[in-house]
Amino acid sequence: MTRAVVVDAKRTIIGKKDGILKQYSPEVLASYVLKELSCNLEKQLDDVIVGNVVGPGGNIARLSVLESGLPYTIPGVTVDRQCGAGLESIRLACHLIQGGAGEIYIAGGVESTSQSPFKERARFSPAFIGDPDMGVAAEYVAEAYQISRQMQDEYAALSYKRAIQAINKNSYLDELVKIPNIPLSDEAVNPHVNYKRMLSRLKPCFKENGTVTIGNCCGVNDGAAAVLVMSEDKAKQLGLKPILRFVDSAVTGVHPHYPATGPIPSIRELLNQHSLTMQDIDLFEINEAFAVKIIACAKELEIPYEKINVSGGAIALGHPYGASGAILVTRLFYEVQRRHVKYAISTLGIGGGLGIAVLWESLV
Repeated sequence: MTRAVVVDAKRTIIGKKDGILKQYSPEVLASYVLKELSCNLEKQLDDVIVGNVVGPGGNIARLSVLESGLPYTIPGVTVDRQCGAGLESIRLACHLIQGGAGEIYIAGGVESTSQSPFKERARFSPAFIGDPDMGVAAEYVAEAYQISRQMQDEYAALSYKRAIQAINKNSYLDELVKIPNIPLSDEAVNPHVNYKRMLSRLKPCFKENGTVTIGNCCGVNDGAAAVLVMSEDKAKQLGLKPILRFVDSAVTGVHPHYPATGPIPSIRELLNQHSLTMQDIDLFEINEAFAVKIIACAKELEIPYEKINVSGGAIALGHPYGASGAILVTRLFYEVQRRHVKYAISTLGIGGGLGIAVLWESLV
């Protein structure tokens, strides 16, 4: 079987909504990543697949291709699986390569919440089931899994701590593409803030006497990320070093009131399909929409925190919806080069009650 491999991965900085990236439309944000990843391969790309959630539409992938100056012959297709869209794009590219549809793709996601034309989010679930706000849904998970405010704040503090350690080590610099006149640093996290103290002072924001605060969940953000994925044979032919090999993927559904639990069945399905145990997986990148998601997954699947989001996650850095899944893979691309890893998983829980997970094999 033809195998798909990731040979490069890049992202922009992550900006706050109405923050440092507010003047950049999604196709412009994506263009910086596309230019970086397509260097010397412009005429060989089969397609560009871009995840996006909050618009404005018009096939942002195609717009991004044109904005970046790539040949008109490269088509571009936009994918929306809500906040799993960036990972879905990469998953789709890998399966297309395995199926023989093409050999070289750029796949990822982009979001400009600052420029979204929508004042409210779209529906995730019909009225007869119920369509809770994501924060309220996180409270449901906290109740169902008996996850306290203290547990959530402790995990959030760990995310901030790891992100600040990564910043101090310059670990993120390898991931980033330069945008003129924009600092090469993510906007949300501040290494000089005492986040542990800050977390303890915040009030619940989704439910009276609840457990979820603005400190133990992610922000609303802008950013873009993508990977260069190709067949393993093509990578060898071009003299490029594969870093991650795509093994398999899984997408599952859960009750729409509990979207944070989506990674649980997706991860289980992947492990069962390949006769792997949790001990076989060395690294997990799990999107930190809410601390309660990480705690529920870790608790239910018995994953030690030492394997999860080792350089921080969306609680500290932010969650640019359509880009977040691609940011997870970008992070793994560089993390596996820093440590001994055999297998890694990137995964998200998704609004509407979905889980998506991709199993990767390190080739380092």
